[in-house]
Amino acid sequence: MPTLCRPSVWVPENTVSMGETLDLCRRLHSGHEKLPMILRMIENTGVRKRHLIQPLEQTLRHPGFEARNKIYADEARARVPAVVHQALASADVTEQDIDAIVFVSCTGFSMPPLTAWMINAMGFRSDTRQIPVAQLGCAAGGAAINRAHDFCIAYPDANVLVVACEFCSLCYQPTDTGVGSLLSNGLFGDAIAAAVVRGSGGTGMRLERNASYLVPQTEDWIAYDVKATGFHFRLDRRVPGTMAMLAPSLHSLANAHGWNASTLDFYVIHAGGPRILDDLSRFLAVGPDAFRHSRATLTEYGNIASAVVLDALRRLHDEGMPEGARGLLAGFGPGITAEASLGTWTTDSFSPDYFQAGIEHPAIAEVSAMPGPRASLTEQATSEATRGSQS
Repeated sequence: MPTLCRPSVWVPENTVSMGETLDLCRRLHSGHEKLPMILRMIENTGVRKRHLIQPLEQTLRHPGFEARNKIYADEARARVPAVVHQALASADVTEQDIDAIVFVSCTGFSMPPLTAWMINAMGFRSDTRQIPVAQLGCAAGGAAINRAHDFCIAYPDANVLVVACEFCSLCYQPTDTGVGSLLSNGLFGDAIAAAVVRGSGGTGMRLERNASYLVPQTEDWIAYDVKATGFHFRLDRRVPGTMAMLAPSLHSLANAHGWNASTLDFYVIHAGGPRILDDLSRFLAVGPDAFRHSRATLTEYGNIASAVVLDALRRLHDEGMPEGARGLLAGFGPGITAEASLGTWTTDSFSPDYFQAGIEHPAIAEVSAMPGPRASLTEQATSEATRGSQS
């Protein structure tokens, strides 16, 4: 069965703290009639820090949609390769071993898709299938994993690369003053994540079953208004309560597999906000610690859209799971959509030549040369190689 290997995650060096976010909101929206409530809502997200693709002062400016989309494309081309190379190294595969690329992003637009650029610039085979996904928002991380799983079932022994590139700060709209917009300004962050789904072999979550579910008549609850100034995010006040509608689909998925969604060993859940996690833990009848990795992502990075589930999974990998542990991965987003999968933890011998005799994999050197918080990436890659070679 296909195995979802350890993700690689990168966040930019520019940061904004909760305190800075609250101060900005007070300064920029001092006359807003609902300011006290908005400040309370932002504080309640529990987001301690977020990372931004541009310095804060540049993020607050709006040079126009064309300029912002150019930033998106330029920064993606500059940052994606090192993250991808690290994911390939963690899975012990090369670009030539990849049969399909699922690239998800809802914060910029490119045609042809960035997958075409990756194939041309990064050494992937010219017959690599391209699966770009642009409109599933935060649910796209789970969807990318599920489509990779489906591909590997259709083509046994195939390998699929999943990439999530989200620069949410490029969607900041200074003229949007609705409660949902101002809350979003204090919630979302920027990140790039990548992971490989191996058709055979590999260490990680062996994918066994997946499912999609759309809550009827909720397609306007999370949406973009596309205007001359770009993407304007709309968030309905009913969104925090959607777990009551989505949790039954997770129970159904587990039941169909002969499992109980309340008694699994690990959970990788999209951290849309603390209310989402609190409600889902109640509906699944699991303790709050079950979602500790998702909560850590939310606290340290904010809601990084489709990259959340990959970062939470990275944290799970680094914590370690026993062979045979059973788990659930789920992403939620516009639609309202749930993309969920079930899997069992599996380990595989892993001792790539790059880590023998002190040789440094080129991905690690590349990540080390990138600006921003990168030491942890190097340490995690080396740690993964060490654990694998000992197993």
